[in-house]
Amino acid sequence: MTKILVVDDESDLEILIKQKFRQKIRQQEYEFIFASNGKQALELVKQNDDIDLVLSDINMPVMDGLTLLSKLSEQNSLLKSVIISAYGDMENIRTAMNRGAFDFITKPVNFRDLEITIEKTMHYVKQIRDTLQAIKENNILRMYVDETVLNFMGSREFESSLLENETIEATVAFIDICGFTAISETETPDKVVKLLNDYFDIMVKEIIQEKGIVDKFIGDAIMAVFKGPFHLDRAIDACLSIRKTIDELPPFDGVSGYKPHVSIGINSGEMVTGNIGSSTLRRLDYTVIGDAVNVAARLQGAAGVSQILITESSYKLINESFVCEKVGEMNFKNKESAITVYQVKN
Repeated sequence: MTKILVVDDESDLEILIKQKFRQKIRQQEYEFIFASNGKQALELVKQNDDIDLVLSDINMPVMDGLTLLSKLSEQNSLLKSVIISAYGDMENIRTAMNRGAFDFITKPVNFRDLEITIEKTMHYVKQIRDTLQAIKENNILRMYVDETVLNFMGSREFESSLLENETIEATVAFIDICGFTAISETETPDKVVKLLNDYFDIMVKEIIQEKGIVDKFIGDAIMAVFKGPFHLDRAIDACLSIRKTIDELPPFDGVSGYKPHVSIGINSGEMVTGNIGSSTLRRLDYTVIGDAVNVAARLQGAAGVSQILITESSYKLINESFVCEKVGEMNFKNKESAITVYQVKN
């Protein structure tokens, strides 16, 4: 359920909102609470930590909407606000946006437009929350664990649990930035590192969006793991989004004029997951290993520019959902028989 705080000194708006959204209220999709000024709204925000969105007027007694925006930003940076006001001049709009408003709607209210705006805002809020949650859970953060914490967690029982492993069904994707290492010959180290990190940020967001885990960064490539329901479909969706976004980026504004593209290998199957590394050095990497992982890496190595390669067994699982094209048979290292390979078009 989406909980929305409406802040307006006009009681008519409360009546209209309850009427226009009665079906969503009845179906428990929306819950509205109301305040008549900014000061009262701040008290309600303190009392209701589950408020998802604020709809606020500008001109109100005690505390106006623009002041409320500033206070809300200080109190809860994730709480998004939409201004609903008869004062739709550019100065008010710019001031509202500069103080953190997500959108601006003018009165008289078009309630269909308001509903679309609420849905758009909540979609954005959900993306932020999902990203923050995934980052907390993501294995990338393991590298930042403080030595004091490691010592605190250094009991035999804890070390024993770190060495536990299991066999799972999952999908692995190797995503390489094509030809990236070549720009190190023409650009400064600072520019090379910043550019690579910018590209990685784009890729990571798409992986997290599909509830994938960034297993590791390998030079200018990413190894990502997808577990749970529809893990293969989600991995392909993430990689299609990555390819599209990267392909649409402009050439790098530098000496090299580098134009980014990716080559991707995806494979699904049984693999072993566990903490691999040295317990003596307290350097363990929670990762996946096995033949399915090796094949994904080989597929990526064989992929061309902007190409996403999968095996025939993966193709049979997803051919009704994605458009694919047969590439042919390929021979991979440590594989006795050739593997039939397909490329995912869209």
